[in-house]
Amino acid sequence: MSSATHPAPPATDATDLGTTDPDAENPGKTDTTGDEPQTSEAKPPQTSESEPETTESEPTPPGGGWRPRVRRTAGWAASVLAVAGVLAALTLPYQVEFVVPQVFARIPLEAVLAGAVLLVLPHRVRVPVAAALGVVLGVLTVFKVADMGFFSVLGRPFDPVMDVGLLADAYRFVDASYGRPAAVAAAVGAALLTVAVLVLAVLAVLRVARLLAERRRVGGGVVGALAAGWLAFALLGTTVTVYDNGTLTFALPVADRATARLAYDHTLQVSASLHDRHEFAEVAEVDAFRDVPGDELLTALRGKDVLLAFVESYGRDSVTAPEFAPYVADVLDDGTRRLSAQGYGSRSAFLTSSTVGGSSWLAHASTLSGLWVDNQQRYRSLVASDRLTLTRAFGDAGWRVSGFFPGNSRAWPEGSFFGYDQVYDSRNMGYAGDKFTFASIPDQYVLSAFDRFEREATDGPVMAEVALLSSHAPWTPIPQLVNWNTVRDGSVFDRTAMAVGQADRSAEDGLREDYPKAIGYSLSTIISYLESQDDDDLVLVFLGDHQPAPVVTGPGASHDVPITIVTRDQAVLDQIAGWDWPDGLRPDPQAPVWPMDSFRDRFLTAFS
Repeated sequence: MSSATHPAPPATDATDLGTTDPDAENPGKTDTTGDEPQTSEAKPPQTSESEPETTESEPTPPGGGWRPRVRRTAGWAASVLAVAGVLAALTLPYQVEFVVPQVFARIPLEAVLAGAVLLVLPHRVRVPVAAALGVVLGVLTVFKVADMGFFSVLGRPFDPVMDVGLLADAYRFVDASYGRPAAVAAAVGAALLTVAVLVLAVLAVLRVARLLAERRRVGGGVVGALAAGWLAFALLGTTVTVYDNGTLTFALPVADRATARLAYDHTLQVSASLHDRHEFAEVAEVDAFRDVPGDELLTALRGKDVLLAFVESYGRDSVTAPEFAPYVADVLDDGTRRLSAQGYGSRSAFLTSSTVGGSSWLAHASTLSGLWVDNQQRYRSLVASDRLTLTRAFGDAGWRVSGFFPGNSRAWPEGSFFGYDQVYDSRNMGYAGDKFTFASIPDQYVLSAFDRFEREATDGPVMAEVALLSSHAPWTPIPQLVNWNTVRDGSVFDRTAMAVGQADRSAEDGLREDYPKAIGYSLSTIISYLESQDDDDLVLVFLGDHQPAPVVTGPGASHDVPITIVTRDQAVLDQIAGWDWPDGLRPDPQAPVWPMDSFRDRFLTAFS
């Protein structure tokens, strides 16, 4: 007997078939069964032997037509992409070096829990809950991407309370290094990417919720299997491992719950950041030098010109890491020999910086204030206080105090807090040469300007804080040393001529190759500057502000930076004999290491 002669099958619950959402089916329909008789007869089901209705439309192609097949294929593709996208977002690591294919072969606990919730919720609740979960997933994904950037550059996660202001600094860095069009494109791209991630996350979770509703049995089985797998892998402690040249780089658990932990950590981070202001204010109230009269400060340096020079990105790795040290160590060791021949003595050690990879002003503030300034909130609190800085102490003791900051291109109100009599920046330093990427003014010109504008123009002793930025990323092109007598207004610094033979790299290997060369230039400039001086009353302290970004040093590098004191006056070096700093421009790996915020008190104690 033909299948067409069989009676119609009995009605089956759509939920059992897993094809429709029972909560959404026939909305608003009223069940009248048993209330009044039916007024119309049900049509018998049409069999295959029945003649089809005749219409004037085009004949239907075999197989139901290509449009329905395309729609079905597109629907399945969208569902697959939605599921894959949600799982990928949940298993996405928050550090760049962890982003390898095998880390996505993990089971996120958040997906298991969210899937179970969406399975049991009725339709009217399920849609808004899915949308809310999508927003949360999108925000956490944005946080993960932000964490990747911050870990790569600053060696720490993104702080939603403290770090929003750094976006403007990032824009200025790109503008100064690569031009305004690149900066605008980067800003617009970042904004569009953020919006796209949020929108796609919501759409993906809504799609997954709909899929679970339409395929309850299959969805329940998948969620159950994932839950069982997560529990089994958690009990077994199974991990996904990545090896680099046979060495274990990291291991992540297959039973993953990192996204939930990320949300928890950032929540705690917000709370800690909000409380940090009060803790910092209490610490800042304690200052052993606040009430010391100016005539009792820095008495052992009377009559000396003192220069405090911060060398950008001059970190411990530049003098100890096998990849960088041979080049930089040669510069320092050769400089020690040359300066010793001219009567200079030097002592070197290490300080632990309050930052890494960037935010140099935090390191400057920590060194000068004697407080640990490791975030923008602390910096703002500091400059709004009456804390005695090292620069202000020199001013109170009778020195003329100035600051040379070639990276600044706008007014800097904080200068009055630090006690500068004069602040020089890119607008008033008189530089007429070419711009060298972010380091718009070469270090040699900055030191020459210090001599011309301050030492030669002032009768009494001068003290200056100087930022040497030629070793600032992206480290190419690098200026070349010229005869000091030819520096003048800086027009001798021709970027095109000096960049001959220097690669314009952006790859990680290029950064690592160019970094020690840039540090070498800055250190060579300092050594050459000292050689050009014939003054027994000059004291130079030079130190790094922070280590370069982790993308250069690799993860796990310390925050230590070298620090050196150089002078011809042996009596000055005798004042710091108790510091146990070894001789020479290159610090011994076993040299003392102090927190950066301890330098102010130690310096004032030694010389006051």
